[in-house]
Amino acid sequence: MSLEIYNSLTRQKEPFVPVHPGRVHMYVCGPTVYNDAHLGHGKTYVNFDTIVRYLRYLGYQVLYVQNITDVGHILDTGEDRILKGAAREQMHPMQLAERYTQRYFRDMDRLNVLRPDISPRATGHVPEMLAWIQTLIESGHAYEVNGSVYFDVSSYEDYGKLSGRRVEEAQSGTRVQIVEEKRRPEDFALWKRAEPEHIMRWNSPWGEGFPGWHIECTVMSAKYLGLPFDIHGGGVENKFPHHECEIAQAEAATGQAFARYWIHNGMLMIQGEEMHKSLGNFITLEAAFNRWDPMVIRFFILQSHYRGPIDVTEEALDAAARGLQRLHSAVRTVRRRLQTAQPGEMPQELQALLESSQAAFEAAMNDDFNTPGAVAALFELSRGVNAWLNETQAPSREALEAIDRLFGRLAGDALGVLPEDLEQEMGAGLSRDLIELLIRARGELRAQRAFAAADALRDELAQLGVQLRDGPEGTTWSLV
Repeated sequence: MSLEIYNSLTRQKEPFVPVHPGRVHMYVCGPTVYNDAHLGHGKTYVNFDTIVRYLRYLGYQVLYVQNITDVGHILDTGEDRILKGAAREQMHPMQLAERYTQRYFRDMDRLNVLRPDISPRATGHVPEMLAWIQTLIESGHAYEVNGSVYFDVSSYEDYGKLSGRRVEEAQSGTRVQIVEEKRRPEDFALWKRAEPEHIMRWNSPWGEGFPGWHIECTVMSAKYLGLPFDIHGGGVENKFPHHECEIAQAEAATGQAFARYWIHNGMLMIQGEEMHKSLGNFITLEAAFNRWDPMVIRFFILQSHYRGPIDVTEEALDAAARGLQRLHSAVRTVRRRLQTAQPGEMPQELQALLESSQAAFEAAMNDDFNTPGAVAALFELSRGVNAWLNETQAPSREALEAIDRLFGRLAGDALGVLPEDLEQEMGAGLSRDLIELLIRARGELRAQRAFAAADALRDELAQLGVQLRDGPEGTTWSLV
């Protein structure tokens, strides 16, 4: 089965066929860096990171661009988010943007989200935005009023094709109260004049001002990816008006298609309610990391399909932690036994297990990046491997290496939930070194024929989620 993607533009699954064979150009709307990233950001960027990872797993050369919005994202109150954050923390807007950009990437690194190939900033592309706006004015798609420039929505007949919204339903593209200077309420700002107190301002043919929010993504995606490019991604809440406006100003200016496949990820919920800062129910990633391992949060996110909502509860995250421990435990067992394994043949039954597991994993991911199905395939692989190891006295090095390699490809490369070094991970509240120390202590008790004490130690470890197995090669352990 070849890869199929649900295209929000056509509202159906379609076979994925890139513009250039073997290459994928992909753009995802990045964060507005005025505050710390929260769990909603975590869901969005883990989802798209997994898409990028799987495209690379399939052998595509992916150019991934994700912008940084450091100007122009206007609140309903008419305030720029960056300026509001700067006032809150009493610092220069660019200082604020730099601080939270660094903190954003720090949080993404902990979630094992790969860095984008290019992370352009809006403030670094104002000249390109001015040139694009000038083209729209000259072609009759935009107009200037009192130093501001607006896109004339009525000049682009396909406005609404992504969201299905009619022109009369449109809201102000700059997310401010409708202003009288616009010809129509639905027209959106490409450039806003700067009032005297506005700190972030640039010279333009229409006077000092600053760019609107929508124009930055059109300009930067076109600059680095060309038109048309393959995939544009973002949160479902940005489908309208942000993405609708991106399409309009891109295609009106160039006469070309903008992005071929539109991918939107679903919302994050907190105990059944959509997470919003205005509701006070948001959780920053930094706060979440104090409660759960970042890899647990990533694994939790991948247990739901990217297009659907995901509800954050302590019970769900604790269950994800146990599931990830089981997966990691299988890999640890394989790697421990590899240390003493000898060369030998690859058993046919194991080869069949690995091939069927990989096929099930790929079938799930090829079906619109169905990560819950892919995770289920990994659990089946873990169960099969554990059963095979329990029945095999001396597995060959070749067999164990094949298992480890497949876990690395599927759980590591494609899903990003298998760290390269599991030795540093903590499990069941105990470090690996401490678990090994307790196992040696139990071995000494057994050697002294203090079997009751040895059994008590084994039972205590079991209560902490560490299962011991005694075999001809000694005692092995796994997390349950």
